[in-house]
Amino acid sequence: MDIEQKQAELIDSFVKQASNLNGSALRNIVAEATSHPSLFAFSEILSVPNVLELEGTENAVFLDLLRMFAHGTWSEYKSVASSLPPLVPDQVLKLKQLTVLTLAETNKVLPYDVLIQELDVTNVRELEDFLINDCMYVGIVRGKLDQLRRCFEVQFAAGRDLRPGQLGSMIQTIANWLSTSDNLLVSIQEKIKWADNMSEMDKKHRKEVEERVEEVKKTLSFKADAEFRGHEEIFSEHGGVMDYEEDRSRSKRRRHPLG
Repeated sequence: MDIEQKQAELIDSFVKQASNLNGSALRNIVAEATSHPSLFAFSEILSVPNVLELEGTENAVFLDLLRMFAHGTWSEYKSVASSLPPLVPDQVLKLKQLTVLTLAETNKVLPYDVLIQELDVTNVRELEDFLINDCMYVGIVRGKLDQLRRCFEVQFAAGRDLRPGQLGSMIQTIANWLSTSDNLLVSIQEKIKWADNMSEMDKKHRKEVEERVEEVKKTLSFKADAEFRGHEEIFSEHGGVMDYEEDRSRSKRRRHPLG
């Protein structure tokens, strides 16, 4: 089972449970969802009416915590930790994993120094163990650890829940991409048309050259035939003169008296 299918099943399960609970009873759902090792999306749980009703109540901190896991990072949690429930180790791990996904959204080359600071780890060995065992092995990211350049080259990263206001920006990005794609398509079509025209012109030029070559061949052949016939006529005339002179010589010799 791939990570997307597994997440979909988990989300469906948590949504059904949250829909049947109210108030403080939702605490355990929030704690369980944010601790589950295979769940990395929370927007569907956040949209459950019973969960949204926690806003403004004494249990609102659990709604805020769920929002932190949907959109926040480890460093953001630390900055407001005093106003949120404390995290258990599994939740800390989860939030650090989500932090990597957030960083990978905008940068495909993540410097070790940035990761060490954002994830609150002590050294490169601890960082690389975390990236290998808790990120790549889990399947939420794929990439290459470059010890020489001290960076993590991201090849794939699972997406996180959209933050408030991010949908409009994403729609604009897609619209810009579509516009660029349309312009590129028009440019490609124009180049194809130009290439077709050049091909037709080349064919036409080649045909004209071939026709000219044939004309030259015919002209040369005609001249050669004419010159050959002219030489034949001259040779024939010379041959007639020679025969006439020979006949006169023979006649004169026959007129001499016999001695």
